[in-house]
Amino acid sequence: MPPEPKTCASCGRTIEWRKKWERDWDQVRYCSTACRKRGVTKTDQALQDAIIELLDQRAATSTICPSEAAKQVDPDGWRDLMEPARRAARRLVDEGRVEITQGGHVVDPSTAKGPIRVRKARS
Repeated sequence: MPPEPKTCASCGRTIEWRKKWERDWDQVRYCSTACRKRGVTKTDQALQDAIIELLDQRAATSTICPSEAAKQVDPDGWRDLMEPARRAARRLVDEGRVEITQGGHVVDPSTAKGPIRVRKARS
């Protein structure tokens, strides 16, 4: 029986166990070579901090769009930060701090496509 899935340290998506990782599963941290090369940058951390800060400024049930965090980090180049902002939100989901929603329903951050909203995790 394969072990439990992990979450990629860079993109926040679920890493499914593969036979080729059988001996090294404890050391696997990234889902791909691209994520391993990218890692988590200062900008990525700034986006996570911006998401938490924006949510702290709102009512407990309010949501934000990842674009709001991107605009806070880089008002002029925010469009380039949209995917990094989504990655930051997925990492925060893994930490149990936020939830990602679509149409008001919590969705799996690894498979969500299209516009998403982020809200504080409900206890």
